[in-house]
Amino acid sequence: MSKGRKSRELKKASQIIHSGQFGDPIFGEVSVPIFQSSTFAFPSAQEGADRFGGRKSGYIYTRLSNPTTRALEDSLATLERGFGAMATATGMAAINTVFLALLDQGSHVVSTDCVYGATRVVLQSEYTRFGVRTTFVDTTDLTNIERAIEPSTRLLFIETPTNPTMKITDIRESAAIAHRHGIPVMVDNTFASPYLQRPLELGADIVVHSLTKFLNGHSDVVGGGIVTAREDLFKRIRRILNVFGSTMDPHQAWLILRGIKTLALRLEKAQENAMRLAEFLNRHPKVTWVTYPGLPHHPQHDTARKQMDGFGSMLCFGVRNGLAGGVVVMDSVGLITLAVSLGGIETLIEHPASMTHTSVPVAEREEAGISDDLVRLSVGCEDFEDLREDLDQALNRIPD
Repeated sequence: MSKGRKSRELKKASQIIHSGQFGDPIFGEVSVPIFQSSTFAFPSAQEGADRFGGRKSGYIYTRLSNPTTRALEDSLATLERGFGAMATATGMAAINTVFLALLDQGSHVVSTDCVYGATRVVLQSEYTRFGVRTTFVDTTDLTNIERAIEPSTRLLFIETPTNPTMKITDIRESAAIAHRHGIPVMVDNTFASPYLQRPLELGADIVVHSLTKFLNGHSDVVGGGIVTAREDLFKRIRRILNVFGSTMDPHQAWLILRGIKTLALRLEKAQENAMRLAEFLNRHPKVTWVTYPGLPHHPQHDTARKQMDGFGSMLCFGVRNGLAGGVVVMDSVGLITLAVSLGGIETLIEHPASMTHTSVPVAEREEAGISDDLVRLSVGCEDFEDLREDLDQALNRIPD
């Protein structure tokens, strides 16, 4: 920011709008420009040598750093209250970059059992080829974390709220357990976003995001982000990101930075809709159960109240006749869109067991709570009455 208070001193809604701005605009521009350049010229040979040698700051090549991408990274670091941030090509690029940076042959990971399907699959099917083992546990029970830790454990990976079961893990207590064993803690904060939850403030060491979701918010670009609490972790992970080439394109970065500016407005409206829809579904005769952290009967409702600034806009529910009933609902909605992904301004509905988590073995899905009757809803910013009417007519098509 060129004038006024620094963005980190502002309240979070103001930070969302004003973080990631250039300190010295080139032409007085209000929006960060897109620097669509693959390489950057040096004023002298010595300057080029100094930049490559780390003796001077400055841009070299967009895979390594870019002004537009840097603006996004500065915004993420500010919103998550971190030391520094890195923008990646996708959310999975963010997750894998951290794994590659912290895990060696023979390393052991303790992970939340119910995580995004691709995250679980890559740990089970790919990293095992290099001697990395993972123990998946229900991290909402802290004793499971303590029991799962081994001498070779090098990372505790938490997803909270979980995808798609909406379980909540106590980040502060989990981090305390891991740190007693000298283990860093990584949190996937995609479902909450930094507007509702800031894991680094609760003791986590690393936060990852699929920027595709709430932070971008418009279902038009993919991207990922990594934020670290400390400089040593930042440098270690940044080196891996650069040499493996999973960095973000500047046009991607610009679109996501533009999306972030309306995060507070979008999420406030979406979570208001989600709360009202959860209450509506909880009363509907064709609905058998609803899981939303804002409902008092949610098992971790108190934990969510303690560590989140709101309950978010994701929920899941089951209906009569199980999967068959869920198919009827998904095929009958009109306003709501049948599609995977989440966090956009439009409401999306999907079936995790046959879509986002189909690559996870059935027994493991069921153990993690991803039942065949589970329907996931990413609530958007439409008028509540339109959403309620659409769900109501679709639910009423389920045979008695």
